[in-house]
Amino acid sequence: MKNFYKLVFLYVFVILGVSCQATKEIVNPDLEEWISLFNGVDLTGWDIKITGHELNDNFNNTFSVMDSMIRVQYQGYEAFNGEFGHLYYHKPFSHYKLRFDYRFRGEQLKGGPSWAVRNSGAMLHSQSAGSVEIDQQFPVSVELQLLGGLGEGERTTGNVCSPVTAVLMADTINYNHCINSNSKTYHGDQWVHVEAMVLGGEKMAFIVEGDTVLTLKEPQIDGDVWESLGIIRDKEKWESMKGIPLTEGYIALQSESHPVDFKNIELLDLCGCMDPKAINYKSYYVKEKPESCKY
Repeated sequence: MKNFYKLVFLYVFVILGVSCQATKEIVNPDLEEWISLFNGVDLTGWDIKITGHELNDNFNNTFSVMDSMIRVQYQGYEAFNGEFGHLYYHKPFSHYKLRFDYRFRGEQLKGGPSWAVRNSGAMLHSQSAGSVEIDQQFPVSVELQLLGGLGEGERTTGNVCSPVTAVLMADTINYNHCINSNSKTYHGDQWVHVEAMVLGGEKMAFIVEGDTVLTLKEPQIDGDVWESLGIIRDKEKWESMKGIPLTEGYIALQSESHPVDFKNIELLDLCGCMDPKAINYKSYYVKEKPESCKY
């Protein structure tokens, strides 16, 4: 009888061992595991901050969901009165790839500033929604600016703008608020595919329809709190941080008075286990996170 139990134990041990080994073998370290930041149904996982309103007050239903899209819309408004808004994903990231599609729709809301026609953006390395002051118009961040053509002439997209931040361009710190990319112009209400490669405080690259249109280095706090950012009472805090690198932060989508849609919002985290012996090792990770390793 003892021999019988020994055989049963050995059989179970071998089966489990084979099963575990098979599980380990089927993990492809090169297979990219993109995660969807938007569930296509509602705004779960996102925080809303609109100028002049408390956190998560979706004033006039500015941000809504329809047909698996996040919509920035203004049906509830009579006119725009400085209610610049941002929709923040609830989790910060440092090293990642981001991809999404956007399109502008129709006409700008009455009262919107002239520069905001077919103008939106994705804020990267942003401060959190909860830390934005009630009358602050834009978060401290690096903006991947999204523009649409005006029907004639050139108007690039995938530009970089920098509210209270600065970036290194061609080995020189550039304090200009916006720096144009070399993208094509996209007129009308067409969908445009955009990607961003974000490598902590080292580098960012913006890609539009498969073409790398802008590369920047060393995003950092500028410290110059300009008035058009809105009312910031704690200006001294940001001014004292001048030159500090931006190494991580939140992702936020803008509402700036022109209707715009977003869809297919996905992220590839480049932080993770870099030990090839671990079952969750990925060859594309660039930032080590040893506590995440599983064996």
